[in-house]
Amino acid sequence: MKALAKTMMYNRRALADKAMKAAITARLKAGKDLVSPVCIYSIAEAHGVRVTFNDINMEGMYQRGSPSRIHLSSKRPLPRRAYNCAHELGHHLLGHGSSIDELRENQLQRPWDVPEEYSADTFAAYALMPTLGLRNAFAIRGLKPETATPIEIYRIACQFGIGYSTLVTHLLWGEAMISHARADALRKFTPRAVRAHILGSLTLNPLIVADEAWGGHAIDAEVGHLVLLPPGTVAHGDAVAPVADLVGGRLFEAKHPGLVRIDRPGTDWAAFARVARTAYVGRAEFRHLEDEDDD
Repeated sequence: MKALAKTMMYNRRALADKAMKAAITARLKAGKDLVSPVCIYSIAEAHGVRVTFNDINMEGMYQRGSPSRIHLSSKRPLPRRAYNCAHELGHHLLGHGSSIDELRENQLQRPWDVPEEYSADTFAAYALMPTLGLRNAFAIRGLKPETATPIEIYRIACQFGIGYSTLVTHLLWGEAMISHARADALRKFTPRAVRAHILGSLTLNPLIVADEAWGGHAIDAEVGHLVLLPPGTVAHGDAVAPVADLVGGRLFEAKHPGLVRIDRPGTDWAAFARVARTAYVGRAEFRHLEDEDDD
């Protein structure tokens, strides 16, 4: 049994190494560096894979063909959709066959017990959260993973477009940047509790926090999302509207589909916010188009 366990451990490490190298290659071939957060949908399209959001309860589906396609559920939270897209892209680039991923809470078998699922998950983690990118995200904020607070972890998760719990899991298992004890402590805080700490009140609305260290990449949101930006930020368009000035920054709400430039007068901080319709159904690349009725 010990020999079998060692063999399984060796195989898992080999699979992880292959998946990590595939994720690095995928970013570079799509013209992306190994530090910045990415839009995984554009990376999939760069690799010739069409991404579509569907009104179906599932995690995701990969369909090998010409062209290959990824189908995602518009019912899943935005960070989950991004992770699922990276997972299905992993199936494509690692040479796996077509597959359907049910909702994870409905699965009887642990996904990581299946080599292809473990490989695709590992690919997704490194594609969305590259090692250099995470180290840079903590360093520019003067933070260390082992001592960062749940709110600070949440901010970094927002920057990479993934969920709080997903980042904690990757810091523990993928990067070994935090201990099991620290991961357990961080998991005692649910994303809803962290949002309440940031906003000072409970809310069911998803919250994106883009702080001063956000960088130049776009902020992806859906109508109804709350977006906390640095104090004094102004928006040059009506896709987002200010809601309140809080201790942690200026709170906006995503109001309409479209693209809006936001900046902080007197500083060099600026970004673009891309707002999609709630539970948008259709090709990923068209998700931010404004409604004709809004013209």
